[in-house]
Amino acid sequence: MKTLREYIAEAEEKKTAIGHFNISDIVGFWAIVGAVKKLNLPTIIGVSEGERDFLGIKQIKALVDSLKETDLPIFLNADHSYSVERIKEVVDADFDAAIIDGAEKSFEENLKMTKDSVEYKNLKNPKILIEGELGFIGKSSKILLELPENAEVSLETLTKPEEALEFVKETGVDLFAPAVGNIHGMIKGGNPKINIERIKILREVTRMPLVLHGGSGITDEEFREAIKAGISIIHINTELRLAYRQALQKSLSEFPDEISPYKYFRPAREAMQAVVEKRMMLFAGK
Repeated sequence: MKTLREYIAEAEEKKTAIGHFNISDIVGFWAIVGAVKKLNLPTIIGVSEGERDFLGIKQIKALVDSLKETDLPIFLNADHSYSVERIKEVVDADFDAAIIDGAEKSFEENLKMTKDSVEYKNLKNPKILIEGELGFIGKSSKILLELPENAEVSLETLTKPEEALEFVKETGVDLFAPAVGNIHGMIKGGNPKINIERIKILREVTRMPLVLHGGSGITDEEFREAIKAGISIIHINTELRLAYRQALQKSLSEFPDEISPYKYFRPAREAMQAVVEKRMMLFAGK
């Protein structure tokens, strides 16, 4: 099977993007596996610090490893790690990729912790991809009434090309996540529009695979334009969690006497899989 790096290079060449979907439990895991089995498209399972703590680092790694025998193109990413120590945990556990998120810190602090993370993985496990993030877009995965605090989307607050170039050169990251008008979470009434022109400029300047975080709430047309402009990986989480909760609430309401978890969780898994399939097809240009 191709490596994640090879799949990303292929996506860049074809002007497509790889879907990155977060999970918190086995229900989400099987939703993604079901979609990949059906569509046979490369996919990344993401687990944040909180999700890793809930699932167990070794346990989620073992689950994804169990799929290697079937040659399913599923990879594991440690999403949003806020310290070098948390990066070291997943490098040592042999994840496929990891994100060091110093976006809320000063440029200098962010650069240093990102560089330290890259140096550690190069020493311990060079094949792992390290992603750096420059530009704060909020932290929550929720339905919001307004923009997250400190996550403005004016031209002045978007990731600056000159800083992006310095950042990727100095840190040696494999992937780069900029702030281009995207935010974490979904805003009632609609998310801000992403800046396609800034994506193009950042791609030209950095010559790096670009990652779009906060994909939930972005329109299909914006996704298509962003991919054309240079986005290679797109993160979806809030949209999945919303589908999960709504389907589970409906299931429990319709079958109040059901006490078998695998029965009342089935609609939640199916709802999440439907979201994953729809996004995977869109990102693949199908």
